[in-house]
Formats: sequence, C-alpha cells, structure tokens
Amino acid sequence: MDRKSLNPTLKRELGLIEVTLSGVGIILGAGIYVLIGQAAGLAGNALWLAFGLSAIIALLTGLSYAELSSMFTKAGAEYDYIANAFNTRLAFVIGWLVFLSGVLAAATVALGFAGYFAALTNVPLIISAVVLLVLLTVLLGYGIKETARVAVISTLIEAAGLVLIIALGLPHLGSVNYWEMPRGFSGLFAASALIFFAYQGFESMVKFSEETRSPETTVPKALILAVVISVIFYVLVALSVVSLLGWQELSVSTAPFSDIVSGTLGPDAAIVIAVVALFATANTALMSMYASSRILYGMAGSSRLTARFAMVHPGRRTPWTAIAFCGVLSIALLFSGDIAFIANVTNFTLFVTFIVINAAVIFLRYHSPESPRPFRIPLSIGRLPLFPLAGLVFCIFLLFQQDVPVLGFGIVLTVVGVILLVIAESGGVGKA
Repeated sequence: MDRKSLNPTLKRELGLIEVTLSGVGIILGAGIYVLIGQAAGLAGNALWLAFGLSAIIALLTGLSYAELSSMFTKAGAEYDYIANAFNTRLAFVIGWLVFLSGVLAAATVALGFAGYFAALTNVPLIISAVVLLVLLTVLLGYGIKETARVAVISTLIEAAGLVLIIALGLPHLGSVNYWEMPRGFSGLFAASALIFFAYQGFESMVKFSEETRSPETTVPKALILAVVISVIFYVLVALSVVSLLGWQELSVSTAPFSDIVSGTLGPDAAIVIAVVALFATANTALMSMYASSRILYGMAGSSRLTARFAMVHPGRRTPWTAIAFCGVLSIALLFSGDIAFIANVTNFTLFVTFIVINAAVIFLRYHSPESPRPFRIPLSIGRLPLFPLAGLVFCIFLLFQQDVPVLGFGIVLTVVGVILLVIAESGGVGKA
C-alpha cells in the first residue's frame, strides 16, 4: 500500500516562530543539564571552547539540512534526502540510525527526568519514566499544534533557567583561566564529541516540514536561527559555570546547576533549577519521540517498510501508529544504560548520518545542479560547496574521537540496520 493513497494528510499548523522555538527547545534540552560536568572534566575551564567547536559542526551540517529541507519537504527528512541523492538502500540504513537515535535519547532522557522527579518526590525512577513516556506519546498522538505549544512553553522555561545561571555567573567572569585544559587538546576534542549530544535536535527540525506552512523557506530559516540562539546560550552558560565553580568542582558535581544556585541563592532556590530540569528533560524526550515517529512515518509505505506506520488518525491528523510504536519502544529501552555512554552512541549515529547528509548536498550540486533550491548554501568553488565539505571532514574527525566501545556498539547497530534491510528486501517485512 502506497503512503500517497492514505488519507488524511498531516495538518500544516506551524509558522516560523513555532518551528524556531520548538527547535531551540529540542537543542536546549537535557544534554547541558546532564553532561556539562563530565565535559568539564575533559576540557577543563576551556569548556566554552568545546561548546564552540561542537557548534561549528552543528552550524556546518545545519546549513546542509537547510538546503536539503528547502528541496525536499517531506516528513521523512533524512530518508528522502538520501534516497534522492543516492539510493533507497542507504536511505533505509541511515533512516534506521536516525529513528534509533531518537528512541534511545527519549528513553535515556526520561530516566534523567525521573532522577530529578525522584529528588523532589521520592517516586521510583522507573515509574516516573514510564508515566512520562506514556503521557508524551498521548500528547504526540493528540495533535501537532498541542505538541508545539507544550514545546514552546517548555523552551521558554528552559531558557529562563539558563538565563538564571548566566546572570549568576556574569559578576564572576574573569575569575579563572578560560584556556586551562588539564588533558590538553585531546581532552578538548573528547569533550567536544561528548558535548555534541547537547546540540542534538537541530536535525530533527526538518521533520516539521509536512506540518509547516511554506516549509521550503520557513524550515531553513528556523533551523539556522535555532542553532545560533542555542550556541549563544551554551557558550555563555559554559563561561558562567566554570567562573562560579571551576572545572575541578564542576567535574565531580552530580547536579552542577543546582549546586550553583543553592550556593549563591540558598538551598531552597535549587528547587527552581530542579523544576526547570524537569521541563528540559521532558521536552527533549518529547521532541526525540516526535522526530523518530516522523521519520518512521516518512519511511513507511516504501518498498522496504510496512505502510501501517503511515496510518494517519482521521480526526487528529497525526501518524498514530508510528507514534505508538516509538512510545512502546522507548519504554522498552528504559534500561539502556549509562547516560554518557548512550549519549555517545547517539552521537555515533548522528555523526554517521551527518557525514552522509553533507555528502548528499555535494552530490546533488553535481548530479542535479538545476534543481530548485529556495535556500542555497553560499561559498562554492565551481559546483563544490565548501561548508558541506568542511562539515563532512569535521564529522569524520569527531566520529573517531569516540571510545572503542562506543564505536563497536555503533557499528553493531548499523549492521542491524543492514540486516533489517536484507530481511525487508527478501519479503520479511510486510507491505500491507
């Protein structure tokens, strides 16, 4: 059954403000709340520089997503981009990695939410995490406008929490050596690779395309705006936290933001940051599940994946079967392991995806130079776009900054995708 024959279609409800703020909310999520201490142990007081290096990769690859999203406006995003540039086999494997990164992130971040919630209420972790994922699944199924509203509200709360940290740190700027790197450049690069998880989400914004008005221009603008806003927040926060705590104390803190607030404003004020962290982690889980459900919806109905995942609820106009599957799988993955390890595994899937995405932009410039590009990346030599080339090289570099266990696990996940492709092509995946 072809997805095009299914009715109704998704509902176009979103404009530039909604997409931009939702994107900022995806990026300014659990990563900085959970990983900043571990990153400080690697980069030292040069933590801000690690955020800056990761930002360069995000911006370069973000430009590639912007150009591709202006050319292909389907919810399948990466799957559609790679299928048009290369072939559907590679698109299937990359789509699998993108889907998996979303559900892994949702499960891991749900446990982070549960940790903050347990500190406030003593509710067991697994109960809080399961309840959160169930509620988010229901919200996603209820409607895109409602989902976007929750994302925007959560984004504003997250931003307010980071503004508080920045405000507390500003009077202390200059109190430490911001170039101090206890592990040298190797530690800086390792921190950049880990911190990249904090930028995860900008690539998910292209999956708003089928639910956005004028997506060929709105989505590229929103993507670039969201990345720039997030970079500014992250660098200012990094400078503030090392000014207040120093990298040594920061690296051993289990809740650095709470420690900063309680140390400057008193213990009771730490509750504020805990509540903000609840919104940040819930929002990241919400947007991760959104992204996974949309790429599953976008891939459905192809010759390699059952069209059941393309079913749209007639009243709510949401891909309810894809959403339900993502919710169930995220709950099943709640025991996926240490958040730093899973963050790096998620980064592995992203780096591989970004390598192929940047390559797709380059290939299409040569293969389809006359195709309409409402957004076109500037600066080329002949037909060769320089920013996607730089993005490709930097992603390869950061990919190999990962530890061997992470690389090994990531390769296993990729091989699983190839096995699923072989099974699907042999008729093992139903098309009904």
